[in-house]
Amino acid sequence: MVTVTAAAPAPTGDERTLTPAQYEEWAAEVRRLADERGAVVLAHNYQVPEIQDVAHHTGDSLYLSRVAAQTDAREIVFCGVHFMAETAKILSPDKTVLLPDLDAGCSLADSITAEQLREWKAEHPGAVVVSYVNTTAAVKAETDICCTSSNAADVIRSIPADREILFCPDQFLGAHVKRVTGRENIRIWAGECHVHAGISPSDVRSQIAAHPGAEILVHPECGCTTSVLDLVSNGDLPADRTRVLSTGGMAEAAAATRAPQVLVATEVGILHQLRALNSGTQFIPMNDRAACRYMKMITPAKLLRTLQTGYGAIEVAPDVAARARKAVEAMIAIGEPGRGGE
Repeated sequence: MVTVTAAAPAPTGDERTLTPAQYEEWAAEVRRLADERGAVVLAHNYQVPEIQDVAHHTGDSLYLSRVAAQTDAREIVFCGVHFMAETAKILSPDKTVLLPDLDAGCSLADSITAEQLREWKAEHPGAVVVSYVNTTAAVKAETDICCTSSNAADVIRSIPADREILFCPDQFLGAHVKRVTGRENIRIWAGECHVHAGISPSDVRSQIAAHPGAEILVHPECGCTTSVLDLVSNGDLPADRTRVLSTGGMAEAAAATRAPQVLVATEVGILHQLRALNSGTQFIPMNDRAACRYMKMITPAKLLRTLQTGYGAIEVAPDVAARARKAVEAMIAIGEPGRGGE
């Protein structure tokens, strides 16, 4: 029987809960049960290292949902948070989607409800609603076009210039998109991811001072994004080594870089993947406390339980799923989001 004990200390973002021997025993049982159930295991970039390593596919939520829709597997075991599993169910209505902890929520998705969005729409009749994929199925059902952080600007540019836009729920991504598109008629909902909002301008200043030659990768949900771009525009940071990227974009940049050090401003779980992609570069968190407690709710023991019992089935009402699917498909028609979804 697999037991969970503290493993040896690891670099920030790579903390493990299983020893190597425990991992091998646990992983073999996970793979056996997945084969037995006809299940594919999907892991978000922010999951704990063991979950990322054992999964059949690792990436951002939309990439994983697209994999789920394309796979022949009967069951989708989604190691992420609730809205991600919902999105997989929306795109794969005939498949069983399991979330190993049904309480794994998301502060960003919870920052707007379908009722609040309906009220906002009523105040701005005729406006086009653009919602980040990090939203609930009910919010997607009230949306015209979804977007990801990597294609949000293209989605905005696809909307006629004279149409007002309601952008939700992330205020930092909304501000970033407004800045890069130059679009003035965008109203932005004041929501945020508590983890990304906690990566502050002071974190950026202190880490840049400590690592003056490092490349810088910043997620557009971060509270420090505007400050970073202001530093670039003022010449205090070199533009050629400062990039605002989605999680998928960060993975691509990490694999390609030859920089000795890279500062990373997003949830620390992604560091495990970046370090695996490029062992020659030191990847340093902009804030080493930027860990999502909801993502970390999916533990090795809970994944094993789901595969043993079928716990965690996700259901989305057919009418809600149909309307939400239209918003996701409208986004996909504008351009493939690829691996760099959020």
